[in-house]
Amino acid sequence: MINELSILLVEDNASDAEMTIRALKKTTLTNNLLHVKDGAQALDFVFCEGDHNHRSIESQPKVIMLDLKMPKVNGLEVLARIKSDPRTREIPVVVLTSSKEDPDIKKCYELGVNSYVVKPVEFEDFYKAVSDLGLYWMIVNQTPH
Repeated sequence: MINELSILLVEDNASDAEMTIRALKKTTLTNNLLHVKDGAQALDFVFCEGDHNHRSIESQPKVIMLDLKMPKVNGLEVLARIKSDPRTREIPVVVLTSSKEDPDIKKCYELGVNSYVVKPVEFEDFYKAVSDLGLYWMIVNQTPH
């Protein structure tokens, strides 16, 4: 089954979202990218609720890039819901956050995160990290069909 959406970017910080999209665009990985600004919008998309109730739950992104610190529903809650549902638990989730706190990292792995990446502070480092992440999850990584 071909996914309609390649990347779901869940990021409330406009400048971080813009830099992430730019870095992915450079690797030509933004053709099928959706950016949502909070965890509630992410859950609506993934679970085909609210504005996304016309979608089929079988049509999921190849990867979700998820910030932790967000309004409405935080990243940990989004991760927990995705990984606890048999219909969505196989979707790779990459936490892309500024938090280096060990409790956050530990909790994410307990919930089933596929990767935890701390956003580099320097622009060039951020750009490279996101480009590498995109290439890995979209091209190198293999997921079940």
